[in-house]
Amino acid sequence: MPTQTMRAIRLHEHGGPEVLRYDEVPIPEPAPGEVLVRVHAVGVNPPDWYLRDGLTTMPGEPEARVGLPTVPGTDVSGVVEAVAADVHGLGPGDEVFGLLRFPSFSGSAYAEYVAAPASDLARKPAGIDHVHAAGAPMAGLTAWQFLIEVGHDLPSPFQKARHRPTTLGDGTTVLVNGAAGGVGHFAVQLAKWKGARVIAVASGTHESFLRDLGADRFIDYTRSRPEELVHDVDLVLDTVGGPHSDRFLHTLKRGGAHFPVFPGNFDEEETTRLDVTVSSAQVRSNGAQLAELGRLLDTGTVRVSIDSTFTLADARAAHERAARGHIRGKIILTVA
Repeated sequence: MPTQTMRAIRLHEHGGPEVLRYDEVPIPEPAPGEVLVRVHAVGVNPPDWYLRDGLTTMPGEPEARVGLPTVPGTDVSGVVEAVAADVHGLGPGDEVFGLLRFPSFSGSAYAEYVAAPASDLARKPAGIDHVHAAGAPMAGLTAWQFLIEVGHDLPSPFQKARHRPTTLGDGTTVLVNGAAGGVGHFAVQLAKWKGARVIAVASGTHESFLRDLGADRFIDYTRSRPEELVHDVDLVLDTVGGPHSDRFLHTLKRGGAHFPVFPGNFDEEETTRLDVTVSSAQVRSNGAQLAELGRLLDTGTVRVSIDSTFTLADARAAHERAARGHIRGKIILTVA
């Protein structure tokens, strides 16, 4: 019997967006604990272009090195086609979404079909389509695990201490830097859901968008320096991170916390003197948490913003869009 095939984006070499190739490959077989998903939409995330650029080992996962050729991608929304014999609770025809096998580069989501661990999946919210569902897993779970609940006790490659979210509610103030991006726009909404006052930092073109998501105050970083305008904040979530993330330490009240999504450089003496905590985490696949987020998506409490969509065959253009920056929400690949 001839092997059934599908279309997928593969990397045969590392480099720029031009190395993304639209190949014909075998349809995978679900291993124990897995389901075969007919993919309808795929979320584009930073690890996808890190892998494309040449990073083959995820921080903290040295044994999970990826060789070439490989299919990138982790975020999917689609329909269950088949299930392994030991999988219960999901069956053919169920609509699902998920963050696959993260942290690793083995999600293989840029494809018409993907074999996905059942534990990484949740039922797709009925109230949103596959495009919006595919934009939720990595960005939504990152915001969730930083702000609401880590959901595991596994060590982070970025620090020895376990990350502990700050309790949010009435009377707490959260500043979100990079608020219009994938993680940022989820963070704004989750903090508002918990009752916090939210200060959103982004470029001026995103002000109305972020106020519509619930931001109480907006700061255009191209015109003002947030660290000079804001004080006595309980929590900073910096989705931009990098070497200048420590400037936000001075916006915090004593006892406050600074959560850089991309770890930066911090002076331990300074954080001690200011009496603030700096803590980071590494997002991990979690179907149960995604189901909780899915309920918020289903009721419209949290919304997914779509920056742009491209067909799977046009993944190169999607990566070129990501490289231009100033993204509002998520970039999505659609699968016919």
